[in-house]
Amino acid sequence: MLEKTSFAKTVELLHRSMDVASLRYGVIANNVANADVPNFKRSEINFEAALKRAIDSEKSTSRLQLNTSEGGHISSEKKADWREVAPRRVLDYLTSSKNNGNNVDPEQEFMDALQNQLRYSLMTQAVAFEFGQINQVLK
Repeated sequence: MLEKTSFAKTVELLHRSMDVASLRYGVIANNVANADVPNFKRSEINFEAALKRAIDSEKSTSRLQLNTSEGGHISSEKKADWREVAPRRVLDYLTSSKNNGNNVDPEQEFMDALQNQLRYSLMTQAVAFEFGQINQVLK
């Protein structure tokens, strides 16, 4: 019933972002837990930039339109489906902030955790607002 509406897209985007925030919290906790392990390299989650590119690709049109005569030809329009964007765990192996090869800064990790928690809270409020709007319409 609501599959093709902006409400459904918004709620699904918020749901996926909340899942990524939970995953990010686990990665941050793993980084903090291994802050003193020699040669441990911190990880982070990349998701939002790829999601933005996918959403922007739906709206954009190419300046140069190429005609393709067969299905195997490369199309000039590469539209990415935002539903297929997955979070990526990226290992920061280039930096080293301690003498033992570890690159975890606990202060920065705690700041990232706080920022992640604030984002998650904001997303839960947004979901509550969206369903509140539907509730108002149904009354």
